[in-house]
Amino acid sequence: MAEQEGNGEGLCSNKCTHWVRYSPEPNHLLTSPFSLALRGKTDGAVAEIEKKIIEAFEVFDHECNKTVDVREIGSIVRSLGCFPTEAELHELLAKVEEEEEPTGYVHLEKFLPVMTKVLLDRSYRPIPEDVLLHAFEALDENKCGYLTKDELVKHMTEEGEPFTEEEMEEMLSNGLDPETNTVHYRDYISMMIVEEPEDLPQ
Repeated sequence: MAEQEGNGEGLCSNKCTHWVRYSPEPNHLLTSPFSLALRGKTDGAVAEIEKKIIEAFEVFDHECNKTVDVREIGSIVRSLGCFPTEAELHELLAKVEEEEEPTGYVHLEKFLPVMTKVLLDRSYRPIPEDVLLHAFEALDENKCGYLTKDELVKHMTEEGEPFTEEEMEEMLSNGLDPETNTVHYRDYISMMIVEEPEDLPQ
């Protein structure tokens, strides 16, 4: 999850402000050549990371056959505390999808080493809370502390790296006040703060 700043502020998903830029025990995959080749990391630390990845993967493995729908990969990655942009997610998918005959599914055996490296490298880190707040405040021209649904949709879908329809719906479902049809962005940011797991290797 997101690394804590020295001042105690958490970090938030960079997808929130693209214009600034959520089981069985681990199996033999834990002794893959990739794991053995990692330098400077203890076997225990790598095994713990791989265990977390496997557990997150299995939540979406509805058929219990070590595969998930490729459309679920973004959710799995975010549940592990990584928040790639849409372009970065496509790059990651290119590494884990079947190259010869795309099936629309991703196998755990291909996903595990790629995602393990992502976590060890601390890639796709969320942006600081204060940067995210500043971005929302820049859009809030009247300094009201909130944005209307129409304002938010316009900024999120027409500027920077546009949100997909699904991402926009997810954001509104989490942050929109149905009574006022507005998003109080300070409250929304508080919901989006994630914390760094203490057991990831430094």
